[in-house]
Amino acid sequence: MCGIVGIYHARADHPVDQALLHAMNESQHHRGPDGGGLFAEDGVGLGHRRLSIIDVGGGAQPLFNEDGSVVVVYNGEIYNFAELFDDLRARGHVFRTHCDTEAIVHAWEEWGEDCVTRFRGMFAFAIWDRRRHTLFLARDRLGIKPLYWARTTGGALVFGSELKSLLRHPGLSRAIDPLAVEDYFAYGYVPDPRTIYQSVHKLAPGHTLCVRRDDPAPPCPRQYWDVSFGAGGPRRMDDAVDELRARLKEAVGIRMIAEVPLGAFLSGGVDSSGVVAMMARQSSDPVDTCSIGFAQADHDESPHAAKVAERWKTNHRTRRVDPESFDLIDSLAAMYDEPFADSSAMPTFRVCQLAREKVTVALSGDGGDEVFAGYRRHRWHALEERVRGLVPPGMRRPLFGALGVLYPKMDWAPKPLRAKTTFQALGRETVEGYFHAVSVLPDHLRARLYSPGLKARLGAYHAADVLRRHMEAAPTDHPLSRVQYADMKTYLPGDILTKVDRTSMAVALEVRVPLLDHHFVEWAGTVPPEMKLIGREGKAVLKKALEPDVPRDVLYRPKMGFAVPLAKWLRGPLKDRLREAVNGPVLADSGLFDRAFLSTLAEQHISGRNDHSAALWSVLMFEAFLRRQQAEAPVSLDTDTPPGPRLAVPAE
Repeated sequence: MCGIVGIYHARADHPVDQALLHAMNESQHHRGPDGGGLFAEDGVGLGHRRLSIIDVGGGAQPLFNEDGSVVVVYNGEIYNFAELFDDLRARGHVFRTHCDTEAIVHAWEEWGEDCVTRFRGMFAFAIWDRRRHTLFLARDRLGIKPLYWARTTGGALVFGSELKSLLRHPGLSRAIDPLAVEDYFAYGYVPDPRTIYQSVHKLAPGHTLCVRRDDPAPPCPRQYWDVSFGAGGPRRMDDAVDELRARLKEAVGIRMIAEVPLGAFLSGGVDSSGVVAMMARQSSDPVDTCSIGFAQADHDESPHAAKVAERWKTNHRTRRVDPESFDLIDSLAAMYDEPFADSSAMPTFRVCQLAREKVTVALSGDGGDEVFAGYRRHRWHALEERVRGLVPPGMRRPLFGALGVLYPKMDWAPKPLRAKTTFQALGRETVEGYFHAVSVLPDHLRARLYSPGLKARLGAYHAADVLRRHMEAAPTDHPLSRVQYADMKTYLPGDILTKVDRTSMAVALEVRVPLLDHHFVEWAGTVPPEMKLIGREGKAVLKKALEPDVPRDVLYRPKMGFAVPLAKWLRGPLKDRLREAVNGPVLADSGLFDRAFLSTLAEQHISGRNDHSAALWSVLMFEAFLRRQQAEAPVSLDTDTPPGPRLAVPAE
């Protein structure tokens, strides 16, 4: 696992500032502490930081093909590289290493832009083809590995694995995108392809970006893969279970290849337990596993993890997250470079630290909820859509809206009696309903949070437009599959995978994700929705498949998630930090917020009258981002500064 950076000028006679390229590369040293290299010529510069996993002794980057005409920098793992080697050797290609990186340059030579369709794995890479005068960027299908790109004020194209590398460039505008602010406070992250900065873009999952010296057209990403749903899958549950087990075992098995210590995260949930079971079945030695615990019992999954560890006799370690340790707030702002409000990033970072003490590669269970419909909101959305289907569209909003107004709010009552929120949800159309279910701050709070100036800049834009675009593009009409598709385009890459990439890379740990193997995901798309959600049971087919491997009380217990007790923390040890943030100069000087409402929101929560923990954590993390941005002015570099690592050149 690594970090990549690059600078591209449209004119070959425009020299690359090697000191700047070095600074961009070194900003991602944490992603690759084992080595670094640079390449620069004819207006193009590439940089790489390496975390050695496969072919530890070879495979240094930038890496060239046999005649030096193609050079690559790459972050990720290509799991089918051995088969690609065989295929490409048969076509006349000559290899000098045993590293998966070399498969990329030869695949580019053989298949051009379509080379990405041959790769099975997680990746973000950049190729410079000297003969074709072409720069080619690519990101893996599900967005496991990140890639940012931008045009500078001077017209250069810059890219990198993390935003911080681009921010080293003095020609990069740091103007905040008001639409990204709206997106952030709605979702808790900024969905692809937008970033918090107007000038910077994420290369979306399953996309490539190609620029050529002889083509003056502006850069335009191209999609090469999409999530699919369709027929042709198993018709009987028993058949689905058998095939799921075989496919999951294979997806896990190919991710156990490494020349460094390997282990797994074990949260005590269904997905990570299934991955650990499949690892244990294929390992001659006990699997190294680790988990995080909390003092607050209703947030602590570590006892369930311990049951799975005992079942498979793993070398298991648990560490408790203490609520008094909040130095991570500023650390998280540095890790993510843009506002990121998923509080589970804190325990995720801690479990990555714990894992890195023993291993360099860890397998995780991320993706199971998206692929097999495991979120509570999936269940509620499916139910709401059935009810909406019983009432003509023109009558839904008046009928359910009136019921939502008339029914009393009873948060204290048993769940079956809390119908007010349900009636309100049913009064919304499909996209609005699901948007409300995933929103960190609902519409009425965001409307009061923003300053008049920000509202004017937003105009008619609404964050639900992101979900609407994806749900309308979904290759399925089934209500459950449509929201799965939307989640795989938004929440999965924007939150889950971003969270794990930054926290793991901060400690130089590679995380592999078997449940997001694209062959596995494509097959899961053919499994009927009725096998994924049965009554109130999400991930039904996955749980059934794992019954021989995971204790039943772990498989079928209520979903807990990797959450932290935010409400309690913000009324306790974080109370003073919260007041300082909402009443301080950083948020005030931004001109983005209604200061009086911010203070009211905080005091209502601290007093216990309302639970605004998710909203206030979002505010806290935004304030940490702004404070860091103010402290770090754009860097201007002396071009006479030594460039650090020598420039890579092709072998003779």
